[in-house]
Amino acid sequence: MLNGISVFTRDAVWRRILTELGATVTDEVRAADVDLDALGLGPGVTPVALKAALMAAQGSGRVLADLFGHAVVLPGLQARVVVALVKSGGMRGAELKAALGYSPDAATHAIDTAIYQLRRTYGRDFIQNDGGVYRIGKL
Repeated sequence: MLNGISVFTRDAVWRRILTELGATVTDEVRAADVDLDALGLGPGVTPVALKAALMAAQGSGRVLADLFGHAVVLPGLQARVVVALVKSGGMRGAELKAALGYSPDAATHAIDTAIYQLRRTYGRDFIQNDGGVYRIGKL
């Protein structure tokens, strides 16, 4: 089911499950396509949801590596924000919420928090807001 995907996790139970599903489990995060620990999956995740999350994270890993110039592991929502902004070239707040699976008029601060954390880590100019449109700026 997960053949061809290399995954890093510290959790012994996840390591066993991933191996049984055909993934290659690595001991170093830099050697993996996906850092399972950073995805924040809950204990009740189904095998299909696990595969979907790993496939999505694997695809975003390539976008992030191209952007940063080397392999970078970001927590789930932060990675999804960056990938959405890279792929789209820029989005308004409501569009970004919708692209990430939230209702455009939802009263959530999850995306705002992810953007704040990215700016705190990579600098204020990393994600720019120009006239209400979020864009990837300078690293």
